[in-house]
Amino acid sequence: MRKLTFGMNVSLDGYIAAPGDDLSWGVSSDEQFQWWSDRVGATGLALYGRKLWETMSSHWPTADQQPGATPAQIEFAGRWRDMPKVVFSSKISTVDWNTRLVTGDAVTEITRLKAEDGDFMDISGATLAAAASRAGLIDEYVLVTAPVLVGGGTPFFTALDNWVNLNLVETRTFPGGVLMTRYETRR
Repeated sequence: MRKLTFGMNVSLDGYIAAPGDDLSWGVSSDEQFQWWSDRVGATGLALYGRKLWETMSSHWPTADQQPGATPAQIEFAGRWRDMPKVVFSSKISTVDWNTRLVTGDAVTEITRLKAEDGDFMDISGATLAAAASRAGLIDEYVLVTAPVLVGGGTPFFTALDNWVNLNLVETRTFPGGVLMTRYETRR
């Protein structure tokens, strides 16, 4: 059975995007960017909601060809393109870059994917992760918390039907006061 993780950059007040889908507050240090790149390199399958897919796919497929691309950005772009991905959406009709589109019930498909053998799956996108969390499918939460208050936007956690008890399994500090915390779901 595969493990399902939900990890994203998050503001101290709990948002993954500020109003207007502004992500500029989450600029990474080189060390933090490398940590995310290594995580992408280790991901067996990435699950995306439509909005985050559109953000990622509008930049990373060709980021390594942009003038001034750093070695770390070039590495991340290649890892991102190569990583197997599933996008859950009924609003788009095509995907590319080692990606499969699912237009049906996300919880049913994620449950099926979890039952397979393989490396961990990473779920990205607040709406998709909320559905998986409410269904009890997320095994691990990874918060990379930036020391900024954005005051609103897209929350990391949405309303739940029940409490989810967690165990802290790892912490790491990055430059600029960014703190990574990793929690496993207590079953």
